[in-house]
Amino acid sequence: MSLGYGVGEFFALDIGTDALRMVQLSGNIQHGWVLERFAYVPVSRQILQDSSDAGRRRLGETIASAAQQAGIRTKNIALGMPSNKSFTTIIEIPTQDRRSMEKIIKYHADQYIPMSIDDAKVDYVILGPSPNDPNITEVLLSCTTIQYAEERMEGVENYGFNLIAQEPDPIAMSRALTPPNQPDAKLIIDYGEDSTDLSIVYGAPRLVRMLPGGLSVLVRTVANSLNVKESQARQFILKFGLAQDKLDGQVFKALDSTLESFAGELTKSARFFQTKYPNVKVGGIVLSGFAGVIPFMAEYIEAKTGIQTVQGNPWQMVRVTPQQQQALAQVAAEFSVVIGLAERTNSR
Repeated sequence: MSLGYGVGEFFALDIGTDALRMVQLSGNIQHGWVLERFAYVPVSRQILQDSSDAGRRRLGETIASAAQQAGIRTKNIALGMPSNKSFTTIIEIPTQDRRSMEKIIKYHADQYIPMSIDDAKVDYVILGPSPNDPNITEVLLSCTTIQYAEERMEGVENYGFNLIAQEPDPIAMSRALTPPNQPDAKLIIDYGEDSTDLSIVYGAPRLVRMLPGGLSVLVRTVANSLNVKESQARQFILKFGLAQDKLDGQVFKALDSTLESFAGELTKSARFFQTKYPNVKVGGIVLSGFAGVIPFMAEYIEAKTGIQTVQGNPWQMVRVTPQQQQALAQVAAEFSVVIGLAERTNSR
């Protein structure tokens, strides 16, 4: 596992709950990124969740085929890591010379992670002095199990790829969705199929959470409330969203309680952040994933939280051609994690 850095030429891979997403960029953060190659491949959950040898083989074949069809020639991969398979936190240590701080992190990491250090693969990034106290240095610490990391490495390397890094999804999506040169903090969410990644970014991620529930929960709620099939409920949500003048407002009424609880979690996260950083304002909420495409979701969240809310654009720093834009039109909002992975810098 490696946080924040790439090695030479590589492409990014996000293995989602129902699709694979690949992106290869050229350029850099200073002069802008250019989309070179990409792929979006729907994959059944049965294959994605199959941990047998046969299941891993089918997934590997799908990845190899998608990369080939996209014209990706490099074998180096930066791979996203689901929040439910990783743990990420911000720790504080006394500010001193870098070598001393690295020793503290290395020898005391077991105090900060929810698993045995013998079973964990741990990585970290020293963020710098705390915004509250220059005598305290903040460190972004992330871990996963050695078994999980090695299984994923073996899975991609069996098909001729070289896994250069695994990075937690909330860290990757924060990179893609954070508006450049922001003076205040932003609460960023990627609303997925089954769960939601949340990150509050102030120069760097300062709070990382995974919230239970995603689009699948909304679909089941609407299906049960309106007595329709889940496929039809999904269409209603993505087409009409929270519009109260569509379908007599039935979708809004069905989802109001669920989304009010979700908005409450966003408010709690913002309050917790401001308790820790009282001089830093959470100046906005950025929505991505399905939350970025459900009509009137931004307006709803802003009304419930009192924080300005916008639909995020993971492509904000990436140049795309009109042809690429057309090909991506239906799925562009789902690329936050993979674009963030592809925007990793190549130097420490």
